[in-house]
Amino acid sequence: MSFIVKNTTYPSPFDLLFPHSCRGCGHLGEALCECCKNNIVKSYQNICPNCKNPKKSSCCKKCKNLPPIYTAGNRNSLLGEIIHDYKYHSIRSLSRPLAEILDHILPRDLPKNSILVPLPTANHHIRSRGFDHTYKIAKDLAKIRKFKIEPVLLRAKNTVQVGASKEARLTQAKEAYVLNPKIKLRHEATYILFDDVWTTGASIKAAKKLLKNGGAKNIRIVLLAYSS
Repeated sequence: MSFIVKNTTYPSPFDLLFPHSCRGCGHLGEALCECCKNNIVKSYQNICPNCKNPKKSSCCKKCKNLPPIYTAGNRNSLLGEIIHDYKYHSIRSLSRPLAEILDHILPRDLPKNSILVPLPTANHHIRSRGFDHTYKIAKDLAKIRKFKIEPVLLRAKNTVQVGASKEARLTQAKEAYVLNPKIKLRHEATYILFDDVWTTGASIKAAKKLLKNGGAKNIRIVLLAYSS
């Protein structure tokens, strides 16, 4: 079976003057070339990020408390290196190829009017990186799939999870988000929670619980990568 992910990323004038090299093969001109992007897609395995077991469908039989989850790959791979460069080296042109990879792993029968809900990024991360890395990918994915983006979740506390223990992450996640009081959740709508990396799953689980308590019936989760 052939996997072809169409490249619709257009270079900026800055990229033309100072071109990136591909994170996979070093080819000059793109931060992620077409060949390496398709290699990531071809290496896709349907793994549950929570228990790390292979699953035959979007739902894990072992983790029955979780909604369908779609994850592009393992963090300890080229994909993880790309995510790291995108977030911490501010290579913004990687946003579109990452969104195209997500487009490939998501089922084709999701409603076009599904509502994409990116987990809100902490304000200090946005300031330090110069952009909201999660929202930028979500915006590109929404354009590809004709999804809507709604600020269903708001940041309640700007917690620092990098380097925190699992117990600390769980505690912080419960207090990190609140539902946006200006938005009423619709029972018939499909809500797709999006985050970049599943480490302990604390943030996604807390966000899922908020949506469910708020009245959302159809929840999906999409992730770029999971930690081993």
